[in-house]
Amino acid sequence: MSKYDSLWKYLKENNKESYKLSYEGIQNILGFDIDYSFLTYKKESKKYEYEVGKISMKEKTVILISSNH
Repeated sequence: MSKYDSLWKYLKENNKESYKLSYEGIQNILGFDIDYSFLTYKKESKKYEYEVGKISMKEKTVILISSNH
């Protein structure tokens, strides 16, 4: 089990083609702030049929894209 499982499950359950989530929005889903370790864990999103498209440190956003749509 990964500390990011609740994020990946949120993506899968809501089944959108893509997401642009703020760091704050991700914190609300997870219950904690994302940190640098997210770069290591982002590959887990593929198990839930999503890929991390872009992480913007400036805008504090993460774009996730479905590999199913």
